[in-house]
Amino acid sequence: MTSAQVDKGNSGGQAVETADSGASGEGYQRALGARQIQMIAIGGAIGTGLFLGAGKAIAKAGPSLVLAYAVAGLVIFFIMRALGELLMYRPVSGSFSEYAREFIGPFAGFVTGWTYWLFWVVTGITEVTAAAQYMTFWFDIPQWVSALIFTVILYGVNLISVKLFGELEFWFSMVKVTAIVGMILICAGILTLGFSDAGDTASVTHLWADGGFFPHGIKGTLMTLQIVMFAFLAVELVGVTAGESKDPKTVLPKAINTVPWRIAVFYVGALIMILSVVPWTEFQPDVSPFVAAFKEMGLGLGAGIVNFVVLTAALSSCNSGMYSTGRMLRDLALNGQGPKFFTRLTRSGTPLVGTTFSAALMLVGVWINYQWPGDAFTYVVSFATISGMWAWIMILISQLRYRRLSDLGVLPRSAFRAPGAPYTSVFALFFIAMVIVMMGIDKETRISLYCAPLWAALLGISYMVLKARNPENKAFAKN
Repeated sequence: MTSAQVDKGNSGGQAVETADSGASGEGYQRALGARQIQMIAIGGAIGTGLFLGAGKAIAKAGPSLVLAYAVAGLVIFFIMRALGELLMYRPVSGSFSEYAREFIGPFAGFVTGWTYWLFWVVTGITEVTAAAQYMTFWFDIPQWVSALIFTVILYGVNLISVKLFGELEFWFSMVKVTAIVGMILICAGILTLGFSDAGDTASVTHLWADGGFFPHGIKGTLMTLQIVMFAFLAVELVGVTAGESKDPKTVLPKAINTVPWRIAVFYVGALIMILSVVPWTEFQPDVSPFVAAFKEMGLGLGAGIVNFVVLTAALSSCNSGMYSTGRMLRDLALNGQGPKFFTRLTRSGTPLVGTTFSAALMLVGVWINYQWPGDAFTYVVSFATISGMWAWIMILISQLRYRRLSDLGVLPRSAFRAPGAPYTSVFALFFIAMVIVMMGIDKETRISLYCAPLWAALLGISYMVLKARNPENKAFAKN
């Protein structure tokens, strides 16, 4: 992003902050420290997709779900290392939208920015609604009341300062990490010491003895890939924090390099332990495997504990949505691909109008979900998966083009080059393509592929209108 863009974005009486004041080159405050970035990176990989969605995946794949998470986790690592290479070349808050604009073209940046914004708005709607539902476990209050309270609180947190956002996300992530580590330790204790109601039957042989490792064949495992990839959505959020990290060139590589062990422990490790203690045939598609495991162990507090954890996961996702949507809208506006009023920052360096607009839409979505909780809303929610994977596709293509230009000496080489690239990036692209094919085969997720062309057409028309109105704007010129 050029200084001219920043100057333009901060017009209207706002002071342009300098590096000496601790601001980034985009007007943001670099207030996120290493501790917060690390936990944001960890929390981005742990959400309701694991705590709730894994039950449905276990029913489809059995123990082979462990392999699905391991392979998909490797692909996620390739994606994150590709993103890391780009971030060390140019750490900006617009992240993959900026890279798509630079290395693919202005239309790609336009589509990526607006699609990622939509992804988080839709995700925020579903997560704040889910959080309100989880509250009914303890309190007999209307869902809309809880949804309104949560949205207002998270909106306020994101407007006060990015440091407060980071602190809240740190503790949200800490709860999720503690819950999974606690579950792993309890399961390990049952397997080795034999305590609890599940102690007599717990055994690692459950991973292959109850119908085999692939009880529904390879196809059953492949059909879970869209569920698995959905669980990993938001892992790329660490890239959006680049413009507000205190020391991005040191902190971000460390956070990205923790991806393998995070996936190994929190997904592969947790599932191996749960499926060893409780046979996979005991799990139900619509029940959290964590709740089911606690029940089988005879631990009565399990349901309440897991409910608190999934509530935290939902609020964490909504908090991340508030954070990222405002920054994506501001990045689009700074590049002339969105309304100028989205460029406005508060005194603490947070995008006021973009965050407010997104939060308002989340509240409207909650109301729609309350009034018409039918299939139409479910179809819209299914679009979140394909829109999230679009960001991954843009990251990989941008990295491939950047790598070619840097190898030719046209651009400086990144200090954090993706190992195995370009082959790893190409492999990740093929894997994502396979997941999309699986989504088309599965009738429950096929609708998301119908929504994608409609969204693309809307963006195409909007882009042409903006370009026609601003023919001299460099934001619409091919690099």
